[in-house]
Amino acid sequence: MATTEETEAVTDRAEQARVGARNRAPEQLAEAGREDENALSSRPAADSARRVAGHGVLATARRWWRQLTSMRTALLLLFLLAVAAAPGSLLPQYNLNSDKVDTYYQQHPTLAPILDKAGLFDVFSSPWFAAIYLLLFVSLVGCLTPRIRVHVRALRRTPPDAPRQLSRLRVHREYGVESEPADAAKLAQKKLRGARFRSALRRHDDGSVTVSAEKGFLRETGNLLFHFSLVAVLVGVAYGAGYGWHGGRLIMQGADNGFCNTLQQYDEYSLGSRIKGSDLPPFCLTMTGFHASFQANGQPLHYSADMTYEVPGQGGSHRYNLSVNHPLRINGASVYLVGNGYSPVIRYTDRYGRTQTTTAPFIPQDGNFTSNGVALFPDANVDPKTGKRNVDLQMAFQGVFFPTTAKKGGQASTYPGLRDPGLMLFAYRGNTGTDAGIPHSVYTLDQSQIDNGQLKEVGKPRLLRPGQSWTLDDGTKVEFVGVKRWATLQIRRDPASRIMLIAGIAMLAGLLGSLSIRRRRIWFRFTPDGAGSAVSAGGLARNEYSGFADEFDRLVGAAGGPSRTPPAADAAEARSGPEGATQARSSAEGATQARGKD
Repeated sequence: MATTEETEAVTDRAEQARVGARNRAPEQLAEAGREDENALSSRPAADSARRVAGHGVLATARRWWRQLTSMRTALLLLFLLAVAAAPGSLLPQYNLNSDKVDTYYQQHPTLAPILDKAGLFDVFSSPWFAAIYLLLFVSLVGCLTPRIRVHVRALRRTPPDAPRQLSRLRVHREYGVESEPADAAKLAQKKLRGARFRSALRRHDDGSVTVSAEKGFLRETGNLLFHFSLVAVLVGVAYGAGYGWHGGRLIMQGADNGFCNTLQQYDEYSLGSRIKGSDLPPFCLTMTGFHASFQANGQPLHYSADMTYEVPGQGGSHRYNLSVNHPLRINGASVYLVGNGYSPVIRYTDRYGRTQTTTAPFIPQDGNFTSNGVALFPDANVDPKTGKRNVDLQMAFQGVFFPTTAKKGGQASTYPGLRDPGLMLFAYRGNTGTDAGIPHSVYTLDQSQIDNGQLKEVGKPRLLRPGQSWTLDDGTKVEFVGVKRWATLQIRRDPASRIMLIAGIAMLAGLLGSLSIRRRRIWFRFTPDGAGSAVSAGGLARNEYSGFADEFDRLVGAAGGPSRTPPAADAAEARSGPEGATQARSSAEGATQARGKD
């Protein structure tokens, strides 16, 4: 049994050691924190920064490269890319619809030329957009490459030894076990490895054994995966812009209204910079039927088109039911159903008894498919004796189609289905302007011809039902024969779609990993004390989170502790009773604690 003087001496020495550690531990932990922070940081080291100092061309180039490949610059360029892409969504683009660009010129004659010179009508092909895009690509690659090397070195590195004063850490425990240091350390290492910690066991000259463990490197792996996936997205966009193509075509129902995949038959198209018209895959399409169903309130339920297609070398025609979100994959291209409408069939009999029939697509103006369109007969009233055509006797009919005509004579359809179809026609006679060689919309009349008096309205507008006719003032007759359906198809090839899909999944996985995984380290020190081992355990999280203390307690319990009171607590109890023992057990949680950084 120890004397009172011996007990006090032991307690005094323990107190002096604790006070000395109070002064030394912050510097040691700070040094350990700086070491680990530098190991995981992509910032240039101090000696590297000194190497790029100077005023020569090489030093200046290195400084600019450092600035370009910093994460701050990459984030700034990513923000600029998003801002630069905004005009492409807000303003009409040449590669999507040049007619809308022409309309914008007419509506804004002063502003449109300025925007055009700035490339805002062709944003994604403009030099300034390409410059931002390429700079972002270079910045990300230059930023991530050194981080990969640093991360690989960190993965291969052995966890650092335990700090001398683990009690200085925010999360720590001190207790005793009855096992010898070597046995207790092996048990702790086994449990830590079972929890998927990387661990290292070290024996020291004073007989103590330490176990170092770390976990959470997948956080940085997820971070790198996210950013490299972003690079893959940029590569995919560039690859798709170079080797992809798309086009749109309005196709009407009927075997005589087929479509073949050539540039001349597209209403609008856009080819990648590495694609020529001859590179389009050969195939032909025909819409033989169209099906649409609606709810009682007019909301659409289902659209589908019965298609037949032929591909050279595949033996005859094939059938396919094309519907929304179920495209037709054909010869490397994808055919999508993106729109539909009605095409009134109009027959005109001129003053010489010659009959002409046209099926004109009318464009929907509302959800009930009230549609506007034009039927032109530029070859009407040709004198059969002379064969000459009088342009002043050309006919044009501007119309409004109602799938379900309002009973009280309203100017809009009451339902999108064909319950009571009606066609309101406005007749015009004169020069339609089609012989002038000037492009114009096929869905409206040339308003300039009406304004200058070359195209004049004939009679009053007339509402016709299917099968009804209207006799004009010169004895000619127009008849509403019936209705067919039309569909708008988008045909495209996007070779980068698989790259974009994989990159998107990887980006999401990397983001989840970088946000959910926590980097942390845990140390155990086992010191022989005559009755077994005195254990000092501490933990450090790189990013503080609420669950770390509970995880630390579970690992300490699994590692075999605490099974007895440490000697320091026994000495304190001998000197000052239970209160002193309690104070010794929780001394590391008192006012002298200092947070270490990993």
